Amino acid sequence: MIAIFSDTHSRQGHKLEGEALTAAREADTVVHAGDFTSEAVLEAFQAETDRLFAVHGNADSAAVRERLPTARVVEAGGVRIAVTHRQDGGETGLAMFGRSRGADLVVFGHSHRPTVVETADVTLLNPGSHADPRGNRPGFAVLEDGDDDGLEGTIRQPDGTPIESFEIRPV
Repeated sequence: MIAIFSDTHSRQGHKLEGEALTAAREADTVVHAGDFTSEAVLEAFQAETDRLFAVHGNADSAAVRERLPTARVVEAGGVRIAVTHRQDGGETGLAMFGRSRGADLVVFGHSHRPTVVETADVTLLNPGSHADPRGNRPGFAVLEDGDDDGLEGTIRQPDGTPIESFEIRPV
């Protein structure tokens, strides 16, 4: 299982609870698309999993920015995941970012809005924010082995309630 988070925006802890906390603890891979805000929050995530692959966001402190890249690629569950906090150019810019990295999935944050967009050759995923939804539904995402070679994805609320389902197929 791959658990995906973004936009925690906390000063103290990870603010994970319910199914979101369980997913972070049990996942084979945890991806975070930035805006932990403080080093204490990054370290709280790291205390829950030693399989955290994260980038920094625009609201992260200098200490977090020094520890995390702006973008990265993660190979997990048979798919290639490009991770960034935000990308100029909206959906087109995100799709170009993913294509330039040979990705099957682009994970991003910034808007706090749980979103899945299928483009011609890459899926764009914003898991939302589990802790600071800013008028949106709180969210995080989970990818699990599906049929054939792909992954079944679900954006969920922190209590596990499904928001949206999708599939990722390697190119």
